[in-house]
Amino acid sequence: MKKTYILEELDCANCAAKMQEGIKKINGVNDCSITFMTKKMILDAEDEGFDRIFKEVEKAIHKVEPDVEVVPA
Repeated sequence: MKKTYILEELDCANCAAKMQEGIKKINGVNDCSITFMTKKMILDAEDEGFDRIFKEVEKAIHKVEPDVEVVPA
């Protein structure tokens, strides 16, 4: 399942790269791309357990930048 999100309050291109790297390591994530200029994240993850995977994605994002809000696009 592919979903697009807006990362509000994303302030740093380097942080976006760190988030992307960390998210790709999460079990169940097929792919992830974060574009700093548009503040968009495209998450491709397994349909089964998507909610659990998404919670882990949010934790990975907040570990790098605690103020970022993940909003469906």
